[in-house]
Amino acid sequence: MKGQPPGPAPVDPIIHAPARLTIMATLAAVREADFRYLLHVTQLTKGNLSAHLRKLEEAGYVEIEKTFRGKYPLTICRLTEKGRKAFETYRRHMLAFLERAQTTPSEGQA
Repeated sequence: MKGQPPGPAPVDPIIHAPARLTIMATLAAVREADFRYLLHVTQLTKGNLSAHLRKLEEAGYVEIEKTFRGKYPLTICRLTEKGRKAFETYRRHMLAFLERAQTTPSEGQA
């Protein structure tokens, strides 16, 4: 309708979940991160972090490499190119939405 602000941009439900958003934002800021670092940053349990990483991996947003450091297992996570693009799109949509929320008066206000 003319004169009304556009509706909110569609958000990616895979990224929008708070835990996955935290994982994506963390991985967007680094080249890669190991599982222990993500545990520390997200404050998730091992099981929850694994489940969210699996969901992101299934979407093609995260690449997971399992290897060893000496005798200890090491899980390295990084965003794929698709994941970086999806996160950047999500970030732009949310910033635009928040900008509209700051500048668009509510109905009934002059």
